[in-house]
Amino acid sequence: MRLIFIRHGDPDYKNDTLTEKGKREAELLAERVLGWKDEITHIYRSPLGRARLTCEYSLKKINMEATECEWLKEFYYPTHHPEQNNEIHVPWDFYPKLWTKYKDAYDKDKWAEIELLHENDIKGETEHVYSSFDKLLEEYGLKRNGEYYLTDGSDHGKTLVFFCHLGVSFLIMGHLLGISPFVLWHAFYTAPTAVTVLATEEREPGKCAFRTQFFGDTSHLTLNGEPASKAGYFTDCFQG
Repeated sequence: MRLIFIRHGDPDYKNDTLTEKGKREAELLAERVLGWKDEITHIYRSPLGRARLTCEYSLKKINMEATECEWLKEFYYPTHHPEQNNEIHVPWDFYPKLWTKYKDAYDKDKWAEIELLHENDIKGETEHVYSSFDKLLEEYGLKRNGEYYLTDGSDHGKTLVFFCHLGVSFLIMGHLLGISPFVLWHAFYTAPTAVTVLATEEREPGKCAFRTQFFGDTSHLTLNGEPASKAGYFTDCFQG
């Protein structure tokens, strides 16, 4: 099975839509998605406007429909930053000097319980996303078994595409790869319309695990002279 995660285009967060640049990005992305048309099994998308609109460009290009999943919405559960003038931000905006003091933040099983996140039911919301995603995979023949998946073989050749957001996609990737999302949130970045691909390897019959094939690819932008956006990044993005 192949999973393709796509971040929405350059966002207008205030209005939950795309900027003009974001619309150009979505158009270029749609041309790329067109090349996958014969491989795509199904498309899933977030209910939020910026992801829905990004997805619409591709759906029109390939004449397909998408299933909207509420659990694919951005993992937006802000909390106060005690060392950032008590401002309210999401978990991936914490300063390094703050979150790195919590060793459990690096633990794939304990990160959601650290004190920094106490203002929201992060653990409960995390389990909701994990269980919803695993339930979806089970519909395609993959059943989670500890840290890997059991397969009945019906997953072979399936390609699922997800139009969503940086925060929630990293949360899901952490679940699939056995990595704390705190590490992904703070050490990795995917630009708007970036494409990330994970796929299963079945080295033992009936047992498989996911492996990242490529991460945060924006070649559909750079090859067409459209620079990658730095939305969600705190310095300039390399445009090579």
